[in-house]
Amino acid sequence: MGFQCGIVGLPNVGKSTLFNALTRTAAAQAANYPFCTIEPNVGDVAVPEARLQKLAEIAKSAEIIPARMQFVDIAGLVKGASKGEGLGNQFLANIREVDAVAYVLRCFEDADVTHVAGRIDPISDFETVETELMLADLESLEKRRVNLEKRAKGQDKEAKATLALVDRALEALREGRPARTVDIANEEKKAWRGLQLLTAKPVLFVANVDEDAAADGNAHSRALEARAKEEGAACVVISAKIEAELAQLSADEQAEYLESLGLTEPGLTRLIHTGYDLLDLQTFFTAGPKEARAWTVRRGATAPEAAGVIHTDFEEGFIRAETIAYDDYVAHGGEQGAKEAGKMRLEGKDYVVQEGDVMHFRFNV
Repeated sequence: MGFQCGIVGLPNVGKSTLFNALTRTAAAQAANYPFCTIEPNVGDVAVPEARLQKLAEIAKSAEIIPARMQFVDIAGLVKGASKGEGLGNQFLANIREVDAVAYVLRCFEDADVTHVAGRIDPISDFETVETELMLADLESLEKRRVNLEKRAKGQDKEAKATLALVDRALEALREGRPARTVDIANEEKKAWRGLQLLTAKPVLFVANVDEDAAADGNAHSRALEARAKEEGAACVVISAKIEAELAQLSADEQAEYLESLGLTEPGLTRLIHTGYDLLDLQTFFTAGPKEARAWTVRRGATAPEAAGVIHTDFEEGFIRAETIAYDDYVAHGGEQGAKEAGKMRLEGKDYVVQEGDVMHFRFNV
């Protein structure tokens, strides 16, 4: 798995331009009028990973397969969407399944690109989007609560537990707080995720700036970064225009262009790395003659859980994981050298996977 990120925002903030650039497709029509993205556009992106090339060289791998990230571009949202304005609730269901929500917020001035509110104010834009998502959650929970209450009175234990979570979420939302501000115990997290609340998801702010502000940001993006800190959200400054231009260039041309702008890496790379940190994700590898491949797991995942990412049979029949740290794998010229140097470890079911582990799973079906 990688992770799935929903892209939301007001019309004409650069959502579809960014989506097109990041996924290197023209699947989302970028146009200067509201609601040009009528259906959600989904695109897979390879997760940038420099270590894969080195592993492939050492293992003499025939193929390199990076981890994947999925972007879901949602139609532009306007005030009143939760009550049916604009495209209304049509877009809301499309982001209930994503792992995180990226709020693309306009931090650039351009007289040729209209703004639905007639001014550039990313903080206000964020509040508009957040309010609509909170109202949608509020409506969803109030409808669900009626049935849960009936079942709870009939001594349904699961309904009672779910009702308690619903009431905690409703309390926060009625106070004008998103559901992600509610403290949830570890044993409640699965049931909490089952509520599919839009405002319970981790949030990533994307400050879309013009080309001149791509390296250092501007007053709008700095205000947004401060607000993100208050919200406990991550924030990335990106120029969608630059990303669109980069998407058309070769790797060498990209490096030269980025250097001329004072940037060290594309916005996509920063966006994905920020998303990984936000969702507490990490990478492990498999490497051999057939392929060198990157896989994604949550930090704290055990060896059997990592095996299950590759195939459910690997997790169910897990015996052990032959594990080498990435640095040791490189320093000793691969699996055999690491093994001879005593750097290969045989790890069992309780082993917690570490960032960059190169793993080979033994299993019995």
